[in-house]
Amino acid sequence: MDLRAIGMGLAFALMWSSAFTSARVIVEFAPPMTALALRFLISGVIGVALAYALGQSARLSRAQWKATFLFGLCQNALYLGLNFVAMQWIEASLAAIIASTMPLVVALAGWLVFREKLAPLAMAGLLAGVVGVTLIMGARFSGGVDLLGVALCGIGVLSLAIATLAVRGASSGGNVLMIVGLQMLIGSAILWLPALTLESFDITWNWQLIVAFAYTTLVPGLLATWVWFVLVGRIGAVRAATFHFLNPFFGVAIAAALLGESLGLIDVIGVAIIAAGILAVQLSRVQSRAAATNPTKA
Repeated sequence: MDLRAIGMGLAFALMWSSAFTSARVIVEFAPPMTALALRFLISGVIGVALAYALGQSARLSRAQWKATFLFGLCQNALYLGLNFVAMQWIEASLAAIIASTMPLVVALAGWLVFREKLAPLAMAGLLAGVVGVTLIMGARFSGGVDLLGVALCGIGVLSLAIATLAVRGASSGGNVLMIVGLQMLIGSAILWLPALTLESFDITWNWQLIVAFAYTTLVPGLLATWVWFVLVGRIGAVRAATFHFLNPFFGVAIAAALLGESLGLIDVIGVAIIAAGILAVQLSRVQSRAAATNPTKA
């Protein structure tokens, strides 16, 4: 992994983690699904326009279209939609912690559903992740955390895991920025139906909402997604996903710094354990992929 890939991975993790804080601000002043649908519409139009300006084409392969639709549905409409709704009732730091367990969910699903063999390092990582989540949830539940919000974030993690599996198919073959814009527009189109059906257009306009919305639209929304696709194309989905171990740290730190959310000792310990578990699982996957590619070196 070269320095450029490392820099892109760090930038992605920071931008991805900051989205929870800006989303928490948005849902305080605007209906969540309406705000998210509008965000995706703006991001998608900008992304497609920039892609056309750079000479990229919307003529994708059939595999790219399928993966792009799946990514738009699972990450944008389901994962982010559920998280935006949930953050009406739970803190941004908790939503970030739950979302950051996605690599653990992917590894666990591979083991339970697809009967994939897990190396001892991966098993230790899964166990560490479970311990870390249990510590944090135990402390939060005793403090009266909203169960519906936690459940929505949990369902969102499952959707994000599916979207992650689709990234590789979507990013192969070029037209990366075009694909980013298109999957944003797909997410927007899906979200407008529940937004117009279930929400009222009740918005409290202020500078906090405007800044948070603009930041979320351009940075975590457009720039971070583009960086992720490019990173996956550069080093592969397995290696790129290693950077997810930074998300619990960044997500909690940003929420505490900008929103003043409480951060107890148990939270710090739990976040550290989850991050260690994610890193162990991802390093195990990298080692397994390297051994499969170079069996003589295994």
